[in-house]
Amino acid sequence: MEKEKIAIIPARGGSKRIPKKNIKEFCGRPIICYAIEAALQSELFDEVMVSTDSEEIAEIARKYGASVPFMRSREAAGDYASTAQVIFEVLDEYEKKGRRFDFGTCIYPTAPFVTKEKLTEAMNLIQTKTGTIVLPVVAFSYPPQRGYVMKDSYIKMKYPENFKTRSQDLEKIYHDAGQFFAINIEKYREVQGIVIDNIIPYVLSEQEVQDIDNETDWEIAQIKYEYMIKNKK
Repeated sequence: MEKEKIAIIPARGGSKRIPKKNIKEFCGRPIICYAIEAALQSELFDEVMVSTDSEEIAEIARKYGASVPFMRSREAAGDYASTAQVIFEVLDEYEKKGRRFDFGTCIYPTAPFVTKEKLTEAMNLIQTKTGTIVLPVVAFSYPPQRGYVMKDSYIKMKYPENFKTRSQDLEKIYHDAGQFFAINIEKYREVQGIVIDNIIPYVLSEQEVQDIDNETDWEIAQIKYEYMIKNKK
């Protein structure tokens, strides 16, 4: 029996640091459209939907081909609502309509670096391996083991035992790339969305990763995106 797959793009209306962040123009188009188009172009999913509490976002999402079959609840749209809470609300609403999904991808709305190729690789991994989640990660550009912390107006090494250790001899540490993740929905439900092991890594390069938390980040992301597109061509 064919496995059902869903792409969920969580995009609430509130954004304090960057007003209307999820639909702000990025390289000429609303930034959310990049996530929608990557999901649609992959042809992997039986449903590509946007979970939002904003009619403005919903209208733009539909314009670019996503489904918005219901609006996000107030509980799942608050400042402290987790991504897992949003995902479970979406899955529960679809189940009320008689649709159940086996695998899913959650794509963040401000992730223009996501491509159909990345989604294809991640979905292949989650369906062929035994993990709960496929998580795109990127290595820290500077080893955290050599980091400093503030102490009484001075700084000191957090891990002084690494003072004489060469950077290249330290274990490489990775962090979430903040773009998307793919899940085995049954296993994700079993752990209630709190995944601390059984994580399948999908390693990305620094060139295709950029946190977007403020206007400076936004400008850097546009430069990186244009560079990525140029190299792809």
